[in-house]
Parts: sequence; C-alpha cells; structure tokens
Amino acid sequence: MICLSKVTVAVGAQGGDEGKGKIIDYISNSYDLIVRFQGGDNAGHTVVNDKGVFHMRLIPSGVFNSNATCLIGTGTVVNPETLIAEINYLNERGVNTNNIFVSSKAHILFPHHIQIDVENEKKQGVIDTTKRGIGPAYADRALRENLRFENLYESEAIERYVLNSIPRINSILDFYNIPQIDVQEFHKKIEKWKYFFKERLVEPVSYVHNYISKGKSVLFEGQLGLQRDLDLGQYPYVTSSYPAAAYACVSAGIPVFSVTNVLGIARAYPILAGHGPFPTEMDEEKAQILRGTGQNIDDEYGINTRRPRRIGWPDIPLLKYTNQINGYTELALCKLDKFDQFDKIQVCTSYSLSGNILDYYPSTAEMWKVTPQYIILDGWQSSTRNIRKKIDLPYNARKFIEIIENSINVEIKYVGVGPHRDDVAL
Repeated sequence: MICLSKVTVAVGAQGGDEGKGKIIDYISNSYDLIVRFQGGDNAGHTVVNDKGVFHMRLIPSGVFNSNATCLIGTGTVVNPETLIAEINYLNERGVNTNNIFVSSKAHILFPHHIQIDVENEKKQGVIDTTKRGIGPAYADRALRENLRFENLYESEAIERYVLNSIPRINSILDFYNIPQIDVQEFHKKIEKWKYFFKERLVEPVSYVHNYISKGKSVLFEGQLGLQRDLDLGQYPYVTSSYPAAAYACVSAGIPVFSVTNVLGIARAYPILAGHGPFPTEMDEEKAQILRGTGQNIDDEYGINTRRPRRIGWPDIPLLKYTNQINGYTELALCKLDKFDQFDKIQVCTSYSLSGNILDYYPSTAEMWKVTPQYIILDGWQSSTRNIRKKIDLPYNARKFIEIIENSINVEIKYVGVGPHRDDVAL
C-alpha cells in the first residue's frame, strides 16, 4: 500500500532570481529529499544562514539540512567540473556533502558546449546567455547524441560518442576556429568523472518513488522562473529547459497527482537579467536605489555574470500568468524590505495594447508594445528587517501584500524581509 507523501514543487514565479535559494533553505528542514529538477549551472542560488553566505549553481539549496538527501535530477544538464568544485567548496566550509547524489540519467555538459555557447553569443541578435554551455548541452540531448552520467561506465557508449559525435562536434569547433577535441584528454576527463561520481549516482525514478511510497516528504527545486520557460516564456529570451512546476513530474518520472503543494516564489519587484521586453522597467534612478552598489549580499547583480539586473515595478499580470500555468497553492514574496525607503510604489494591474486592456498574457512581439496600467500605493517608509510576523508589518506593507493576494487568489505564506535564512515574516 502506498503511503501519502507531502510533495512540494518550488518554482520561480517571475523571470528568475526571485529568492528561491533563501526560501528553500528556510523550509528544507520539513523535507526528506530535495531534488533540483531542471537547468544547469547558468543561474546561482544564494543562501545566507548561520554557516555563512553560499552561492550555489547545481546543488539543491536544501543541502544545509543534514537530515535530508539532495538529488540533482534527470532534467538537469550537469557540468561535472562545476559540480566537483561546488562539492569541494562546501566541504571546505564544513558542510556535509555525503547526502548529495546525481541522477544517472542526467546529461553531461562538456567543455565544448561552453565554447560553442560563447561563439553563439557573438552572433547578431544575441539572447545574452550566461555562456555556461546550457543551450548547446540541451541541444545535443535533443539530438540524442549526448552522454548521460550512466554512460560513463559503458565503454560501448563512450566508443560510439568518440566515433560518431566527436567528429560532428569538431566540425562545429572548426567552423568557429576553436581547437578540436583532443580524444586523449577527453578520455582522461571521463576516467576522472567515473572515479568521482561512482558512489553518487542513483537510478532516479525508483529512488524518488521509494521516498514517496514510504510517505517521506519531497521538495522539488526549480531554477529560473516561468518567464524563462522554453515553451511558455518570452521566447527567444528564455532558457533551454522548463522551469514550469509540471516539469518536476516529467523529469522525476512521477504522476502529476503526486504533487500536493506548489510554492511560487516571487519578488516584491521583478527583475530581468539580459535582453527582452520588460514593460514595467523602472527608470534608472529608481532602479539604482534597489540595485545597490554590488557590495551587499542582496544587491542586484548576477551571481555568475556580475552584470547589473534590470529592475521593474510589481507586475500582477505576470504573476497571474505564471499562476495560471503553475497553479500555486501558496506564495513566498521576497525582498519586501527593499521597498522600505520608497514613499510611493507603482503596481502594474494590467497591460493595454492599442488602447485595449488585454485579457491574456501577450506574445513577445506584443510585449514590446504594451503599456502597463498602474495604481499608485503609499509606501511605509519604515524598516521591516526585524519583523517576523506578517501581522506586525506596517499597514501599507500589508496592503501591498493583500493587493497581490487578492489579484491572483493565492495566499502569501512567507514574506522575505532580508537576505538571511531567518529574515522571514509568517
């Protein structure tokens, strides 16, 4: 008989950088298994807790719960060198890494994927990727010519790759005037990875099902946000995977009815890293107040790229759209404290196009042309940093939260009021 299990999918409700690392670290003690279900090392999750400040790219943010197991799932593309470095980084800082495992079905991101990504970004009309090789790795997966971690231990798979795939890849590298793959060096890397990951690989479907069947609690951790989803986001300004909550089921190999909770993680104000339409983008003077100098933990600069983030006013149509697809049962709203010094806050309640209010989320082409319709709220102009109960927040802050809740009909359960794990009002 199958026991009931709590299965939560935590996903970005905007375009990424919403504070997923903080919230997942905060709630991870309630879970037995934490699974990173898509993406690669192209976006970082920041965690600030009693152990210090940590920037992670592949390892689930729940790794600090020593009683939980962390799995890097099938839907990810994994740069082995990045993961090895990240595990060593955590070891050096006194964090137990014995609980970190990798899906044997996860795809390997090779050095040539990064080289090709860098060259692709030099083309006219760039997407402004992080140049970490994510797109080319997923492309090779779709071509059915890439290697998965399980293939490291299959000599025939390695031989096929050398005979069939490397010549094709070398022709691409030659086109870009990049040195071709040295097969000897390739084999050395394979041997290194085989040795390092031998005790960390698991058959992922049975592994996850084993937790669920025993009534254990499972948390799926997404990367980026739905606005960057390959199919449902602002194509082509998207990632190469699927940050939608439903993809957690696809990549894990579990039925959709297994999910009991979908936690959407949003910011008080959306940001955008890279190119693409951004209707609610603030003027630079206001944006710089929120962005900071880059010296503080919660300043608005990318973890991987260090490029300044574009910053916008709160966008309710975006949250409605991502909720329509993800079906949030609850929300976390991070970075409310960044509005502490604002006397007025603009909140976009709808988009208009050619004078008409839209009743749907616009296409990318239309998004360049829409006009955001705002309401103006009074700010609270007092610190929220030390507040731990929502009821104790300033009246105008509570009003801001209620407008979002009422607009999308989802409760905001967690309110982030600072970068530290414990900076949360409930």
